[in-house]
Amino acid sequence: MSRYDFAIVGAGIVGATLAAEVAPHASVLLLEAEDQPGYHSTGRSAAFWSETYGGPGIQPLTAASTEAFRAGGFLQPLGSLHIGRAEDEGAIDAFIAAFADTSVVLERVDPARFVPGLRPDWVHGVFEPSCAYIDVGGLHAAALKAAKQAGAVLATRAGLERAERRGDGWRLTTGAGEFTAGVLVNAAGAWADPVATLAGVAPLGIQPYRRTVVQLRTEPAPPEGMPHIADIAGRFYFKPEAGGRLWLSPHDETPVDPHDTAPEELDVAIAIDRFEGVVDWRVAALERRWAGLRSFAPDRLPVYGYDPDVPSFFWAAGQGGFGIQTAPAAAQLAAALLLGRGEMPAGVEAARYAPKRFSGNPS
Repeated sequence: MSRYDFAIVGAGIVGATLAAEVAPHASVLLLEAEDQPGYHSTGRSAAFWSETYGGPGIQPLTAASTEAFRAGGFLQPLGSLHIGRAEDEGAIDAFIAAFADTSVVLERVDPARFVPGLRPDWVHGVFEPSCAYIDVGGLHAAALKAAKQAGAVLATRAGLERAERRGDGWRLTTGAGEFTAGVLVNAAGAWADPVATLAGVAPLGIQPYRRTVVQLRTEPAPPEGMPHIADIAGRFYFKPEAGGRLWLSPHDETPVDPHDTAPEELDVAIAIDRFEGVVDWRVAALERRWAGLRSFAPDRLPVYGYDPDVPSFFWAAGQGGFGIQTAPAAAQLAAALLLGRGEMPAGVEAARYAPKRFSGNPS
């Protein structure tokens, strides 16, 4: 039976980047329930990076991740246009005000300049030039490679079946065998609360939500240079992709139990209907459809830190849809907390994301 300093449950983007940060300083085991890492949320991302995504509470982690993304070549220019109808003027004003004290650049624009065929009732536009495509697969692969090179061990088909607390840590029974570890790290995404329950730790109320994305071929095709387009009221977003395709989401958030999710036909139909209410383009073909899970804590901020009641259990969960765009800074933050040393990401307040903020909440 192998013993490790840290056993990280989940080898998606959060677990992989955290392993890459910690493995140079301690022994790390990555436990992945699937045949390969990144099968669920990481592998189904809409693949864009936006400083405003997730709101002001997430923006410090996003901003602190920028340098790592650029240094790795994981970002490509895109831009984002937030649009609204006349009745959305208040939401537009509030959106701009929310980021007034941050580094985010936002500019009021005429949205018709950016989107040919935009229907005339879409009169408000705010342009966010820093938004970018993100190479999710490249980022995840680089993190797994760095973790392996630093000595981390990846076990696949290793779903956690039992976790027993012992005086010196944990005895873990998995689909790939038994292991022991000093600290159990919960980076299980949609399965974060079930993993906590399995370990005898009070869950935090982390809820998975289904999000649908479809790939369309349209006539006309998205014009070259068109940015990501997002409804200020949160009813849709879409962005151009390679080969003249378009990725579209109805921005759905359907609460579900953690599972291998799939798109519902109603959500696909809603997505297309909303898209046709934005532009006068024709949908020539629906080429692909998929769904992923985005998991939020009750206050919609991520959770990083040791559990206040079980100090050998560490939370790295509740990243919603922004786990990829915040991964470098989140991993740096979590590693510093796990190891009790190292620099915190610039501009990030660790207490804001600590699990103890839920102390006293019913489980």
